[in-house]
Amino acid sequence: MVLRNDRLGVEFPAGVPAAAPAGVAIGATGGSPESVINALAGAQHGIVTRRQLLAAGLPAHIIERRVGSRRVERVHQGVYRVGPIEAPWGREMAAVLACGDAAVVSHRSAEWLWARGTQKRGVRPVEILVHGGVRRQVPGIRVRTVGRLERDEVTELERIPLTTPARTILDLAAVASPRELERALAVAEREGRVSRAELLTLLSRRPRHRGARGLRALIGDGSPAAMTRSEAEERLLLLIRKAGLRPPETNVRVEGYEVDFFWRIERLIVEVDGFAFHSSTRPFELDRRRDASLTVAGFRVIRLTWNRIVGEPEATLALLARALG
Repeated sequence: MVLRNDRLGVEFPAGVPAAAPAGVAIGATGGSPESVINALAGAQHGIVTRRQLLAAGLPAHIIERRVGSRRVERVHQGVYRVGPIEAPWGREMAAVLACGDAAVVSHRSAEWLWARGTQKRGVRPVEILVHGGVRRQVPGIRVRTVGRLERDEVTELERIPLTTPARTILDLAAVASPRELERALAVAEREGRVSRAELLTLLSRRPRHRGARGLRALIGDGSPAAMTRSEAEERLLLLIRKAGLRPPETNVRVEGYEVDFFWRIERLIVEVDGFAFHSSTRPFELDRRRDASLTVAGFRVIRLTWNRIVGEPEATLALLARALG
């Protein structure tokens, strides 16, 4: 059994909800305009559209009165935010509603949603992919068009239509730097959102996609994507790659501990201490206990500070080369 989503023009497996709530009628909410507005906004991250309010039975003059009194605030043409506080995902919900029934959140904006807002959002426009039709220019939104989106390339997350994790990675490959793409893939794989098999299937279907070449190059040799959790780790990884040292595993578990860099054959662990390293006694003691446990288990542990990585890159590389040699 499948359910048709008229917003996207595709069918989803049963169990995937419709993108926008069906019209909420005044009679079903006690006859109060506020209850209608709040019911719609509560299901859409604080966002409603003029079309939805009219379909729910609110007269146009009541809508205009609320807008004029700023009880609802216009975000885009015909799209309003309810209440003074913006919901965490309100920007994305407003953008997709502003771009019509065939719109889904995509590219970096979809990646941000899949990461549940744990990554840095930035100030970029919300990125939207529109299935068919003509590209519209909407302030604050980056709109791209695509001739067709297959059923397994779109889904929903918290009622927001967006590209699937695999399609998001493919689209990201067309606009991101190789390292940004690698980080996104590493996080998606680590969280179980996407698999190499899914990506290969998508690449075989869309060999001419702008991101296909870059994504194929990234996953072609089967090596795991490297994930870093801090600017200091990122700097060290780039140093290692530039120097041609054998790449380590990153942020993996060893003897029950998650370590920053790990060379399995050499049993070498490198831990990176960033800007705020050991601002109190407790983290210092815990790290020393962990280092001792790993050493007893037969691993070598090297700690590198931000200052050593950034201020003494040659010396840092020389130290690693000797340890790996």
